[in-house]
Parts: sequence; structure tokens; C-alpha cells
Amino acid sequence: MLTEHKSGGRLVWVDLFNPTNEEIGQACGFYGLDIPPREQLEEIEFSSRLQYEDDVFTLSVPVTAHSQNQDDDDTTPLGFVLTKDILVTVRFAQLHTFEAITTRVNRRERTAPDIFMVIMEAMIDYGADRLEELRTEAFRISHRIFHKGMQDEQTYNVSQVNRMLRDTLVQIGDMGERLSHIRDTLLVLQRAIPFITENGDEWLDNTVRARLKMAAKDVRSLNEYEGHLTDKISFLLNAALGFLTTEQNNLFKVLTIASVVGIPPVLVAGIYGMNFHFMPELNWAWGYPLGLVLIVVSALLPLAWFKWRGWW
Repeated sequence: MLTEHKSGGRLVWVDLFNPTNEEIGQACGFYGLDIPPREQLEEIEFSSRLQYEDDVFTLSVPVTAHSQNQDDDDTTPLGFVLTKDILVTVRFAQLHTFEAITTRVNRRERTAPDIFMVIMEAMIDYGADRLEELRTEAFRISHRIFHKGMQDEQTYNVSQVNRMLRDTLVQIGDMGERLSHIRDTLLVLQRAIPFITENGDEWLDNTVRARLKMAAKDVRSLNEYEGHLTDKISFLLNAALGFLTTEQNNLFKVLTIASVVGIPPVLVAGIYGMNFHFMPELNWAWGYPLGLVLIVVSALLPLAWFKWRGWW
């Protein structure tokens, strides 16, 4: 689908939504521009993502596609072909920011570089919002791991804690995946904005250059914050795995104590369960109660020793 946006009677923005290679070829001939197909936009090397030739910028930025379920969001290439007079965008999925971008663009007359900056700023704002969401989720997970259920002995339930930790691992993995999508976008923007500032200095007006510089600072700060969140998520992952290991160790400790405590009573019962003809204790009037007492005492002594050593 092709959508044209005019400003002041001039065509300034062409939006190609999910075009086929044939439609892209037709647009190339109609607008006199070399519009890259999807295969080229998906290339990951920066020499393919950022190009400038004959006063024409060709850019490719991986962005998050819109999905009904936010957890299923994935990245898709967003292509730009920018000249002084016209901007062509190529996208292959519904994007979170484009509806708001279109509304903002239609408010007043704009040039192609101005519309390009509106899109860049919207992408940066969206990335910042997603990082804030991940930060809030990270704080909730931190509270759940270190404060909820793990420290309250009165409500402590092993099965509930294990289930909570498993769910937490899944959530942390999902957060890491979403964070990687944001990282992909920010890394390209970090390279793209200085690239445009440097090569388009001759025909970009002062306002656009100033906005590019501000956008570059925003992207740099978001990349730094993304690194902080990556460390935080890694810490939470290690903490969850550590608690799972602790729970497993507690289980093995209980089994070990039970096996050790059970050995002396079995030994006593085994001795007096032997079928030898001559066993003096068999004729004792209090032999049976004495055997029971020995079994109980032999079980309590290891438990007392474990308790004294702080192992139980």
C-alpha cells in the first residue's frame, strides 16, 4: 500500500506499507529514487544500513512491530530514502509509532527532513518508554525474589516458591528478548544520526541539525541506560538461578539428614532382630521397652547433633 503526504502543495513523504518487489520497482521509476527491497533492508552490516550517495540517504533501522500481544513483538526493518525534497519510508508491518507520527505530520506544513526528524524522535521516545516499562518490571521481579515469599517463614511454601521462581525465569527471559530488540534499534540510531549530521550538513537547515544533535544525545543516554538494564536483568537471572539451587540443596539436605538419622535405629532393630538361639536380652523382662528406647535415642542423637552444628 502506498500513501502520499503533501505539504504546501508539494509531495514530501511517501509511505510504502508492506510493498512487493514489483511495487517497489514501480515506485523507483515513478519517484526517480533507488528504493531498496526487503532483502537489502534486512542486511545487518552498517555499510548496507547507512548509505549516502548523490545527496540521497538510504537507511535501514530494525524496529519493533506492533502485535496484539506485546510479548510477541518482533523486529522488522524500516527503510528510509531521504533527499532534500522528499522522504520515502518502507515498512513491512504495522509499527507502534506511525499512527501518532502521521497525526503530528499533518498538523502543519513540513519539509522532508523535518518529517524524517519527527519519525526519529518518535522512535527514540518509544524506545525510552519501553526501557521504562522494563525498568518497572525489573523492580517488580526484584521485589518478588528478595522480599515476597522468600523471607516470610510463616507463609513459606516450597512448591509455591519453586513455581514462582520458574515463572520468574520465564519472565526474565522474555525481558531479555525485548531488551535485545530495543538494543538493535538504538545501536543503529546511534550510528545513523551522526552519519546524517556529517553527510547532510550542506543541505540540512539549522533547526534540523540542532534536533539531530539533541537526538544523538538522547540515543547515547538511552544506550547507557540499556546497558544498566542489561546488567540488572543478568543479576536477577543469576539471583533466580541461585535461589533455585538453594531450594534444591535444601531438598538434598533434608534427604541426607533423614537417611543419616535412620541408620542407627535400623542398626539397633537389626541387631535385636537376629535369630540366634542364645541372646541374653531375649529373656529380659524389660528388653522390648529398652529396645524401643534405644531406637528413639539413636534417632534423636543425630538430630540433636545436626541442630547443634546448625545444619538443620
